[in-house]
Amino acid sequence: MQGFIIKLTRAREEDMIVTIIAEENLHTLYRFYGARHSPINLGFKIDFEAEYSIKSSIGRLRDVIHLGFPWIGQYERIRLWQQFIALFHPHLKDSESIGDFYFTLLEDAAQRWKDQNPKRVAIETYVRLLDYEGRLHKELTCFFCDLPIEEDISLIRAFLPAHQHCSHTLSINSKGLEWLYTHASTLFLDDNEVERLWYVLNEGF
Repeated sequence: MQGFIIKLTRAREEDMIVTIIAEENLHTLYRFYGARHSPINLGFKIDFEAEYSIKSSIGRLRDVIHLGFPWIGQYERIRLWQQFIALFHPHLKDSESIGDFYFTLLEDAAQRWKDQNPKRVAIETYVRLLDYEGRLHKELTCFFCDLPIEEDISLIRAFLPAHQHCSHTLSINSKGLEWLYTHASTLFLDDNEVERLWYVLNEGF
């Protein structure tokens, strides 16, 4: 099966506990003697086998093959990818059967990562995630004061809307925000707005 590594935790010696978003499930597996096998890293897409035994509460990661992307050698792109994909672990860590949505979402993002601004891809991907989970707040009511927002819209963690004067953060233009929410596209957001939303995204899903 295939999946994306969203967390690596060192165990004893060179062993690793590896958390993977696969095509249907979230897997947490033990990899013995990591230094003696092909290297793996956060964000890698891999083909692998999971071996289970009644003798252990955690499955074993076996037969790992790294499925690379064309941009994997570009430092800035891989750094941003690892920063983005690590956010999935705290969000999904208590899940097991997650369906194919998250794998497909990451697959699409990884394909677009090469040719587009990675921060824009991450923001657009996150909006799709929020929409899928029913957490995309399209009604513009301020999270802080619970009053309607007619102008100077700002977004806080989980892209919750707020008045700029309530959140004391950079505002987002209403046309750009509407387009983002309707089309999962940052087309009408400028670079400063993208930087602001990238910062918000990294506060957690």
